[in-house]
Amino acid sequence: MANRKPSIEELCVNTIRGLAMDAVEAASSGHPGAPMGLAPAGFVLWTQVLKHNPADPGWADRDRFVLSGGHASALLYSLLHLCGYDLPLEEIRRFRQWGSRTPGHPEFRHTPGVETTTGPLGQGIANAVGMAIAERHLAARFNRGALRVVDHFTYVFCGDGDLMEGVASEAASLAGHLGLARLICLYDDNRVTIDGGTHLSFTENVAQRFRAYGWQVLRVADGNDLRAIRQAFTAARAESAKPSLIVCRTQIAYGSPNKQGSHEAHGAPLGPAEVRLAKERLNLPPEESFWVPAPVRARFQRCLQSGAKSQAAWRRRFDAWSLKHPELAGQWRLAMDGGLPPGWDADLPDFADAKPIATRSAFGLALNAVASKLPALMGGSADLTPSNNTSIAGARDFQKDAPQGRYLRFGVREHAMGGVLSGLALHGGVRPYGGTFLVFADYMRPAMRLAALMRLPVIYIFTHDSIAVGEDGPTHQPVEQLASLRAIPGLTVIRPADATETAAAWRLALQKTDGPVALLLSRQSLPVIDRRIAPAADLLRHGAYTLADPAAAPAVILIASGSEVSVALQAQRMLAARGVAARVVSMPSWELFEQAPAEYRDSVLPPRVTARVAIEAGSPMGWERYAQAGVFMSGFGASAPGAAVMEKFGFTAEALAAKALAVLGGHAARG
Repeated sequence: MANRKPSIEELCVNTIRGLAMDAVEAASSGHPGAPMGLAPAGFVLWTQVLKHNPADPGWADRDRFVLSGGHASALLYSLLHLCGYDLPLEEIRRFRQWGSRTPGHPEFRHTPGVETTTGPLGQGIANAVGMAIAERHLAARFNRGALRVVDHFTYVFCGDGDLMEGVASEAASLAGHLGLARLICLYDDNRVTIDGGTHLSFTENVAQRFRAYGWQVLRVADGNDLRAIRQAFTAARAESAKPSLIVCRTQIAYGSPNKQGSHEAHGAPLGPAEVRLAKERLNLPPEESFWVPAPVRARFQRCLQSGAKSQAAWRRRFDAWSLKHPELAGQWRLAMDGGLPPGWDADLPDFADAKPIATRSAFGLALNAVASKLPALMGGSADLTPSNNTSIAGARDFQKDAPQGRYLRFGVREHAMGGVLSGLALHGGVRPYGGTFLVFADYMRPAMRLAALMRLPVIYIFTHDSIAVGEDGPTHQPVEQLASLRAIPGLTVIRPADATETAAAWRLALQKTDGPVALLLSRQSLPVIDRRIAPAADLLRHGAYTLADPAAAPAVILIASGSEVSVALQAQRMLAARGVAARVVSMPSWELFEQAPAEYRDSVLPPRVTARVAIEAGSPMGWERYAQAGVFMSGFGASAPGAAVMEKFGFTAEALAAKALAVLGGHAARG
C-alpha cells in the first residue's frame, strides 16, 4: 500500500472501487470501469444528499435514485451494502451468480433499494421522468401549506450511452417542457464506449442540447472533487423551475494504472494483476478481497441514523396532516395501496342496446364512467388524444404551471411515453395509462418489455388495431404487432369484440395489479353482440368463452378476436344454412385463457372437436395451438377504405365459412 494515509472520505470512495473490482473479478464478467469512475459521486449522493432510510426502502417520501446505465450495477450494490440495506457482503461476492440478489443489471423487486430495472440504455432516464412527474403531481394534490407529505427528489446517474439513445432525448425534452425541477441527472462524462472513445460516434455538445431542452446545466470539472460534486447537487436542488443536468467529467476505471480511461475497462474484468496494482494505487490492501474497514462501514451506516431521523420527521408531519385532513388521508392510503374504492365501476355502461360503435369510442365512454371515482388515474396519449379517446372529461392537463392536472400530453414520443408510464407506476400513488396507434407499439416495445419484467400495473391503449384502419395504408395498419405483443411474457393482451367486451376489459385492466395490460381497440364501428346467452363481464376474465352454440353438438369451432368475432357469427349462420353446426368462441385474450382452469378451457374448446378454424386480421403466428386453419394476414395491408381492405384480404363470412367446410372436408377424407 502507499504510505500516504487517506482521509476517511477518500477511503470510503476507494472502498466502493475495491468492491466493484472484486465483484466483477469474482464473477469473471461485468463492468468495473463506470463504478470506479462514479464512486466519488455515488459516495457524495448517498451519504450527504439522498434522503433515504436503508431500514425501510419503500418509505413513500424517500428520494428516488435511478442508475440508468444498469451495467454499472456493482456501484449500486456496493452503495446499498455499505449504507445498510438488506444486502449482505456475501451477495456482493455472488455478483451475477444464479440465485444471488446482485444480478448483472439491477432488477426491481429483486434487490432491496433498487427502484427500477435498468439495462437497455436510456430507459432509466424515462423512468425517472415518470417518477418526477408523479412526485410533482402528488405534491400538488396532497400537500397543504407547511404540511408537506410529498417532498422528495429524483436522481439519475447516466452515461454517454444513455444520452445517445433516442428514448433519453424524448424523455429529456418532455422533462424540460414540464419544468420538472426535482429531477437531477448526473451525467458520467467519461467519453468512453465499448467501441472506444466517444469521438468515434458522439461528438455533440450535450450541455448545449440540454439547455435547449430547458434544463439547467452544471459542470464538475473533476469527478474526484467531492466538494465540487456536493456544490453541484446543492445548486441543482436549489433550482425551482428546471430539471438539472450535472456534467461530471470522470475517468473510467479510475485508479487502474493501465486501464484508466480505456474502453477495455468498460465491460470486462481488469484481471488479477491489474486489480492488485489498482488497489496499491488506491491505498487498499492488495491481498484483501471485498475489504470494508470498520471506519468506512461506520461512516456509511450513518445513513441508518439519518434515514430514521428523516422518516420520523416525515411521520410526524404525516400524522399532523392526517388529523387535519382526514379525507385526504383516506385518498392517500387508497392511492398508495393501488386500491379501488367501493362502487368505482357502478357506472360502467353495458352497451346492451347500443348501436354499432368503435371499441376505441366505447373505451372513451368506459374511461369517463369511472374517472371521477378514481382520482389516482393519470395518463394521456402520444399526440393522438382525439383518435385514442384517452381524455378525461373536465380533467386539467398536467403542465409546469398546473401540476394538479392528471392528463398527460406526451407529444409524439411513444418510446418515452412507455418509460414514463413505468416510472409513474414505480413511484406509486398514480395508476398510469397511455395511448397510441397499435402499429406504434413497436416504438414502445423495450419499455413494455421492462414493465412486464417488473410486473408493473401499466395500461396501454392501442387503437386502430388492424388493416381496417383503411386509407392510411400499410404503414399504419398493424399486422405483426398483435402476435409480437402476445410474445412478451407477463403482458396481458385483450382485443375486445365489441363495446360490451371493451367495458369488461377496462374493468379487468384496472383490477389487475400484478402486470401490464394492453387493450387493442378498433377504429371502425362494430355491432354490439347480443349476449343474453353469454354475458361478457362474467366470461372475459377467462380470456375466451362460447359466444354462440348450435342446437346440435358442434362439428366445427370458429374462434375469433376483436372485429372478426362478428364475422364469425355471420359465418356460423351461413354454415347452419348448409346443415353444419358451428360453435363461435370469442377469444379476446390468450393470456387469460391460458391461466384459466383446464376444465374451463376444455369446456370452451372441447378436445373431441378437432375441427377448429380461427379468423384474425393479423399474423397467424401462435394460432396453431388453438386451430388447424384460419383466415389471417400473410403480408402487409393496402390503402383503401377499411371495409374494402378487409374484403379484399378475405376477412369475410364467406371466406371463413369456406375455410371451415374445407377443414371438415379434410376430416371426412381422412375418415
